[in-house]
Amino acid sequence: MSKAARNAKGLLVTVLALAVLLLTPFAVAGLFGQPAEEVVWVNSPTAKTDYDVLVLGGEPEGVAAAVAAARNGASVLLLEDDRSLGGLMTLGGLNFLDMCRGRDGELLTRGIFSEFYRGVGGNAFDLTDAKNYFLELVTAEPLLTLRTGAALVAPVVENGRVLGVRVREGRQEKVYTARRLIDATADADLAAAAGAPFTIGGEDIGEADRQMGATLIFELADVNWPRVFFHLNAQRLSGLLTGGSRDMGAQLKSAWGYEAEGFAYVPADPLTRLRGFNIARQKNGNVLVNALLVFGLDPLSETSRQLAVQRARTELTQLLPYIRENFAGFADARLVSTAQQLYVRESRHLIGEYQLTIDDVLENRDQWDKIAIGSYPADVQPSAAQPYGTVIGSPDRYAIPFRCLVPLKVDNLLVVGRGASYTSLAAASARVLPLGMACGEAAGAAAAHSLRGGLSFREMSASSEAIAALQADLKARGAYLEDFSLPEPLTEHWAYPGLATLRRLGLLDGGYQNDYRLADPMDKWQLQYLLNGVLRKSGLPLAADLPYLEASLAPGAGEILALAREALVLAEAATAAAGTGADAGTGAGTGAYAGTGAGAGTGAGA
Repeated sequence: MSKAARNAKGLLVTVLALAVLLLTPFAVAGLFGQPAEEVVWVNSPTAKTDYDVLVLGGEPEGVAAAVAAARNGASVLLLEDDRSLGGLMTLGGLNFLDMCRGRDGELLTRGIFSEFYRGVGGNAFDLTDAKNYFLELVTAEPLLTLRTGAALVAPVVENGRVLGVRVREGRQEKVYTARRLIDATADADLAAAAGAPFTIGGEDIGEADRQMGATLIFELADVNWPRVFFHLNAQRLSGLLTGGSRDMGAQLKSAWGYEAEGFAYVPADPLTRLRGFNIARQKNGNVLVNALLVFGLDPLSETSRQLAVQRARTELTQLLPYIRENFAGFADARLVSTAQQLYVRESRHLIGEYQLTIDDVLENRDQWDKIAIGSYPADVQPSAAQPYGTVIGSPDRYAIPFRCLVPLKVDNLLVVGRGASYTSLAAASARVLPLGMACGEAAGAAAAHSLRGGLSFREMSASSEAIAALQADLKARGAYLEDFSLPEPLTEHWAYPGLATLRRLGLLDGGYQNDYRLADPMDKWQLQYLLNGVLRKSGLPLAADLPYLEASLAPGAGEILALAREALVLAEAATAAAGTGADAGTGAGTGAYAGTGAGAGTGAGA
C-alpha cells in the first residue's frame, strides 16, 4: 500500500470513528468488562533444588523464557524477587506497548508474545489482567516451578561457568542449581555478578554519565475519556488535512499526544521533566500516564531508585494542577496512585558474542542466526543534559542474532531483555518488551536444545546446524523468522559513510523518516557541534584540554574542510602526547544530538 493510500485510509478510519462515537454514547467505566480480582500466588512450602533450566527474573522476557523451556520438555525453575509476575508491564505500569511491525504492517513478534497480546486484549491492557495472565501461562506448564519472593544474593560460579544462584526467600538463603541458566533480570544482574563484561548508559560512545531518563507512571481517576478522544483525534485529523503534525491520537483504550502541553511545563524539581502523554485505560475507567521523567538516579542502586520515586511523587503535587488546567479532558482528574517500580530504560549493556549495532538496526540487516525480528525506531529519551528526546532513525526490520544472548567470559548463561548485548544506541530500539519476549522465548527453547544436543551456549552460537534446528522449532511454535533483504536507499548516497560514522557516535538523528537533510547547507552551529562532538567522544586522553573549534555563520566547503583538517591535527597531537591510539569512528552511538540536526525527534515514545 502506498503512503498516500495509507494516509487516505487513516483519514477515513479517523472520520468514521469520530462519526460513530459522536452518535454512540459510551460509559467511561465498565466499557470493557469488570475489573478482575488479582490471583495471589503462594509458594509451595517445599521445592526441589536442581533443574534442567533456571530462569532468574519474572519480567515478561523471563516468563516467556521459562514457558518456552518447559514446553520444550525441560524441568524449569522461575525465580522472581517480587510477589507477582510481569515486572515492568505490571509493577512498573507500562501497559501501553511499543509494537514491532514492518513497514508493510507485518507483526514481527509472535509466539508467546502473541498469546499474551491476545489474552490481555491488545497493546493497552488492564494491569490485573496482565498479572493474572502471566501467572496462568506459568502455572499451565507442569514442568515449570515458580518461586516468588526470591531475591538474588550471588551466583554460584565455578571456573567461569554459572551453576546456579543463591537467593534469599524470607529470612532463609537457598541455593538452586541447573544445567542451563537464563538471566531475565531487568539490569542483567546475574550476568554482571558472574563476571560478564558490560558498559553502562552511553559509556560506549564517550558519554559515561548519560542515561535515558526513568519514568514514574501514575494513575488518574475522573478523566473525561470522550473529551480526550475527540480532542486528540481532531488534532490528528487537522494534521492529516493540513500537512501538520499527526503524532497524536486516541483509541478506545489508549491515547497519545499533548506534546506541546507537556514540554511547556516548568518543573519545581529541575531533575524531573514532563513530555507528551502515553495513556492507557484500565477496566475501572482510570488511566495510566507515561510522561513524568526523572533524572539523576543510579539505576543500579535500590536506594537511589526509591529517592527518585519520592522526588517524582513530590513533583506530582505541583504537576496535577497544571494537568487539570492545560490538558483537554483532565479538568477533574485526581491522582490515585503511582507505579510500584520505576520504568528504567537503560543501565547495563552487556558485551556478548555479537553486539547489535545501530548500523544493524537502521540498515535493516538480517542475521544468519536470528532468533527474533524487531522494527521499533531508535528512540532515545531525554537525559539530564539533553532536554529533548531524539529519534536516531527508523528501520523497516532487523534481526536479533542468537549471539547477542551469549555473554563473553561467562559460560552456561543466556541474557535476555534490555541488558542483552546491544550497543547503547541499538538498545534504544531493541529494548522494547514485545521484542524482549520474543528473545526470551528463543532463549528458553535454546536452553532445551542445548541440553538435547549436548552443546554449550557458546558452541551453539557458532553452529549453523544447531541454530537452524532452533529456528525451525521456533517457527513451528509460531515465531516470525522469515528471511529478508531490505536495503535502505540512503546507504547508496555518496555521503553515507560519513553519515554512518557520525551516527554511530550519536551526533546525527534522522527522525521517524530517516531524513538527515543531506541536501541542506550546514550552518555554524551544526558544524561546530559535529566537529567538537567527534573530538569530545573520540576517547582522546587529552580531549578535555582541546580548544573549541568555531566556524563562521555560513561556512562554505573550503572552511568546512579546513576545520575538519584542524580537528584531525588536534586529535593526532593529543594522541601522540599520550602515546596511545584513538579511534573516533568505532563508537556505537546514542542520542546525544538534541534537536539541532535533521529530523530531531521529541522523544514522546516509550
